[in-house]
Amino acid sequence: MFKPRLTLNASRCRTYATRRPEKPPARFPEPLKNSPNATVTTLEGSKLTFIHRPPPTAPSPHSTTADPASPLLKSATPTGGTMPPFLRPSSYRPELEPVSQEDMEKIRQLRLSDPNTYSRNKLAKMFSCTPNLVSKIAALPRTQRKQLVKKQETEHAAIREGWGERKATFVAIRQKRRQFW
Repeated sequence: MFKPRLTLNASRCRTYATRRPEKPPARFPEPLKNSPNATVTTLEGSKLTFIHRPPPTAPSPHSTTADPASPLLKSATPTGGTMPPFLRPSSYRPELEPVSQEDMEKIRQLRLSDPNTYSRNKLAKMFSCTPNLVSKIAALPRTQRKQLVKKQETEHAAIREGWGERKATFVAIRQKRRQFW
């Protein structure tokens, strides 16, 4: 068997299969020097170059924040401008007026006299305040709170009796999952 020997020249030459494409290095234009408005000044006797570019737009008296040019940037004024809409629906509710001392005493008296009839929500509607404020003004004693909780538990137990097997199972699974949180 005869094997041809490769000569030195043949081993060094690149064939089509071994040739890899070579891209020339990218040459990006110099952004400072290629600007049409730029002024380039080179100092004599040194390698320092100063490049001055004016701002793209000249400021106008209407582009300041004191007097914006865009009507979208103008804020509401008492003479007529409009404000953008609120993001939350709760922002459209009117502000509640503070509760007077006489009303506070009346809230305490009604809440302590009969907490079942005069609940926090009912008193809040009567005196146009929040239920949270009612709970701060007229907090129930611990014994009355425990009685209310027991009453709510018995009512809820009666409702649970009416549940089917499937719903009871799903609620039990949810409670068990909540324990492992």
